[in-house]
Amino acid sequence: MSNIKVVAALEIELQKYFEENLFHVYYSGLGKINAAHCVTSIILQASPTHIVNVGTAGSSRYAAGTIIECSGTVQRDMDVSPLGFQIGQTPFDEIDGLIEIPTYLEELPHGICGTGDSFETAVSRVACDLVDMEAYAIAKVCKKMGIGCSLLKYITDGSDDTANTDWNENLVHAGPKLFNAFMKLNAVISSGEE
Repeated sequence: MSNIKVVAALEIELQKYFEENLFHVYYSGLGKINAAHCVTSIILQASPTHIVNVGTAGSSRYAAGTIIECSGTVQRDMDVSPLGFQIGQTPFDEIDGLIEIPTYLEELPHGICGTGDSFETAVSRVACDLVDMEAYAIAKVCKKMGIGCSLLKYITDGSDDTANTDWNENLVHAGPKLFNAFMKLNAVISSGEE
């Protein structure tokens, strides 16, 4: 049976819904560095077979209330363009751009998540369908350490000039919807279909 660990950035995103249903969640804090540190610690201490990142995201493509299973992630704030590299490309790195991620839930829409250390309120400078602040770091650590990874995101806002208020207003719905999607994903992965 798979040893699956759940990671989210903030308790407020899930409002204790996972814990109320007897699932432990590791909370990383905001941003790529906190997420990378958290996932590295989990891998070293708990030896998981799979990490599932659940959380909120903004999107100009998908409506608020939609759950997205990410099929990939990019780093939207890596910018070494003055040296001739594309925005989002990490120069001289074995993983220099898009990290593709297997998807398991056909009933969910799939998309590319653009991760950056900013709360996005405009169109991202890299091609992506939704934006967050942790997914790329989590996926990259998992890829480098040979651990399975899935990303489930609840769309709270349009990544626009009302994103801050929309995010706050829509948080109340994120926990139950993310939990239901996670339970379906957990069943598929645990059944050995990974």
